[in-house]
Amino acid sequence: MNRTYNTLFMIESLDGKISTGDVDELDVDKDFKKIHGIKEGLFQYYNIEKNTDLFSLNSGRVMSKIGVNTRQDNPIKIECNFIIIDDNHLNINGVEYLAKWVKTLYLVTSNKNHPVFSIKNKFPNIEIIFYDQKIDFINLFSKLKTDFHIKNITIQTGGTLNALFVRLGLIDAVSIVVAPCLIGGSQTQSLIGGESLHSQLELSNIKALKLKKCNVLKNSYIHLLYEVVNKTKVD
Repeated sequence: MNRTYNTLFMIESLDGKISTGDVDELDVDKDFKKIHGIKEGLFQYYNIEKNTDLFSLNSGRVMSKIGVNTRQDNPIKIECNFIIIDDNHLNINGVEYLAKWVKTLYLVTSNKNHPVFSIKNKFPNIEIIFYDQKIDFINLFSKLKTDFHIKNITIQTGGTLNALFVRLGLIDAVSIVVAPCLIGGSQTQSLIGGESLHSQLELSNIKALKLKKCNVLKNSYIHLLYEVVNKTKVD
């Protein structure tokens, strides 16, 4: 394979929601900890997360939601490396916080005025991957393997990017922790969002899955692991 091996790893409700609502202040990581019947088994998701790949791909929007742009504490350095896709959600404080927090910060952007450029010399653990027009994700995952020798990546982005990666055939496995709850909401982010399919000709965008593992966890949680069949055949 001439690119990284990518696993989509998320926690979702039974109805497939990866957020608790349609505004940034509502967030699974913050809100599930408060809800009786859900909070008791949440630790299992974080335990599984600790055993994922040492390279984690996420978005600037998600990082902004968890508050890196305004944090003033000095984070404890972790061994994980972050690959962050961002054009306009992170400020200087957010980039500095991430650089202090992770082993290596790979900042992927098509914004030539991104604040990462102004502090690059201050942090030797920042790698900037710049695209002049639009981020080419097929090229990105190939570059991460060939130029930076990264083999495996855990992806934890939002529904829009998840959909893009799936439809480009860039997701190889899906590891899902299903929380025992129903959230609902037509505007609440789902595991796979993006543009809906509009015709029979687009059925090839649907990816079949092969179940590799199903673990029933404590407190009514479930962990599912699938292999993605990226070459879709349609009769």
